[in-house]
Amino acid sequence: MRVGVLALQGTFIEHIDMLQQLGVEAPPVRLPNELNTLDGLIIPGGESTTMLRLMENFGLIQRIREMARDDVPIWGICAGMVLLCRSVSNYEMETLDLMRAEVRRNAFGSQIDSFEADLEIPVVGREPFHAIFIRAPIIEQVEPGIETLSCLPDGTIVAIRQNRLLACAFHPEFTDDLRFHSYFLNMVSQRLSHNHGDEVLRGGQLTP
Repeated sequence: MRVGVLALQGTFIEHIDMLQQLGVEAPPVRLPNELNTLDGLIIPGGESTTMLRLMENFGLIQRIREMARDDVPIWGICAGMVLLCRSVSNYEMETLDLMRAEVRRNAFGSQIDSFEADLEIPVVGREPFHAIFIRAPIIEQVEPGIETLSCLPDGTIVAIRQNRLLACAFHPEFTDDLRFHSYFLNMVSQRLSHNHGDEVLRGGQLTP
């Protein structure tokens, strides 16, 4: 299993470390051809407009959209969540336009308004997940096909899934809790198993 981490800007090193702790090959990704052999992709937190500009400069946007159309699991964290969603309510910017949701950038204020919260996230287990929010976005609207995975106590949506696309407003990479990364790797594994099953049905045996 190879899960790449977009390494143009932001907290990519921390994600690579967590994936390696889980025994997964986690190459940094900066060029379009580096996406070709991946089973999944993480778009980390950072600064969404800077990251978008770098993605444009390096020719990554169209290739990532193609990966999503091919059902390759993609996970966006904080700025990555902004880039995955269809529209941004409080800032005019292009996105990858992959998830049927509207996001609000920097919804809680500036860096000094960062906070932590224990979230209920049933898909990762019964124990609360200690979430760290840093200049975090929120999901303001979702369309049919979006599964809400977690909310703040006031009902604000902070984690969503759409088929094999995943997004969260907080930073699991700044904790020691590997459960959210494990959940994403399970999405990757399910796709690989599904594809191998299709190969068996077509050819009678797995291809190398």
